[in-house]
Amino acid sequence: MVQRSLVILAIAVLTMSPIPAAAETVSDPVVEWNAIMVSTVSGQNPFAQARFAAITQLAVFEAVNSITREYESYLDPIDAPAGASSEAAAAEAAHDVLVTYFPGAAATLDAALGTSLAAIPDGASKDDGLAVGAAAAAELIALRTGDGSAPPAFYLPTSTEPGEWQTTPSCPAAGGILFHWQNLRPFGIASNAQFRSDPPPRLTSREYTKDYAEVMAVGASDSTARPADRADAARLFNALSAVGAWNAVASGLASAHPRSLTAHARAFALLNLAISDGLASSIETKYHYRFWRPETAIRAGDTDGNDWTAGRSDFAPYIATPCFPGYPSAHASASYAGRWVLERTWEGADFSATLSHPAVPGVAIEYTTLKQLTDDIDDARVYGGIHFRFDQKAGAIQGHQIANYVLGHVLEGQNE
Repeated sequence: MVQRSLVILAIAVLTMSPIPAAAETVSDPVVEWNAIMVSTVSGQNPFAQARFAAITQLAVFEAVNSITREYESYLDPIDAPAGASSEAAAAEAAHDVLVTYFPGAAATLDAALGTSLAAIPDGASKDDGLAVGAAAAAELIALRTGDGSAPPAFYLPTSTEPGEWQTTPSCPAAGGILFHWQNLRPFGIASNAQFRSDPPPRLTSREYTKDYAEVMAVGASDSTARPADRADAARLFNALSAVGAWNAVASGLASAHPRSLTAHARAFALLNLAISDGLASSIETKYHYRFWRPETAIRAGDTDGNDWTAGRSDFAPYIATPCFPGYPSAHASASYAGRWVLERTWEGADFSATLSHPAVPGVAIEYTTLKQLTDDIDDARVYGGIHFRFDQKAGAIQGHQIANYVLGHVLEGQNE
């Protein structure tokens, strides 16, 4: 296959329009509606974004695959009439999921659906495709009802021992957020504890001492050791979620290295269910170990039992500390899961992407490998002062394990 490079602009927060700018030159309804999905969910927290993204993309896959039968179904296959339009099915499935969860965006989503369907000739094929898409959406919505995403729950620490997570200034009075997310029903893995990270390093260990020194030096709000490009990365990936970044990358890969409509639907479904499972798994591990954040650790460095960790009582991170335990990094767990799904799906494809976000004006970072992207996400959290380097390493391992599992157990090819 002749390889072509791609240049894409990733924007996690878009103003809704009938067809977002990222999709204007794309005729593939799977790619088109993926961009619409990212725009629609962008106002949610990264964990909720991932759940909505996984539901949407699995519905699109079920709709398309029920017609083409190229891969194993996620649920019981829908009885699709011969000749049903898979393009109509994809658009209808995405639309119906999104309008169910985001009724306030109904007018925009309806207009987008009308634009998508205008390119498909009227007739039985189109009508049958619409029916299949609606059925797929209904199945996925029903499946995810009562999946643990609500009601919200919070965690208040019960100990002030060294190493124990404590609330930080970003926290609400109720305590640590997303405590309930550890019980979110997974999309692809068996349980959120299946790939629980190994315990964090001991406070007196060489690894902890080294990583403590690093984040203290480069992660403080007033650090003079943080290069401008690392500051840019910290601010960019504080604004750009895993869903926003990796779906933009996947859309670019699908456009530059096209495969079948069903293969694209499968790739987006695997990507987003892996991201969601990565985030839920990270929360399960976080609240299992309840390991403190640098903001707490460095302020208490003189009382942690380690003679080599000098404390700084006024330490403040470069970006605001998320209000839940630090170990492992959620962004790493999700991003490494996403990266390895894309590495395996478009193995060997050349790659170029420029990522930016409107909340970080003037910052646009170009990548030519997926590894560079995950490396920057790791740096972003350390140079942002909110994670130790070992948090990132643990998240990377967890994400890789999740990706390998879902690639080997979910939506497999009929002949695999």
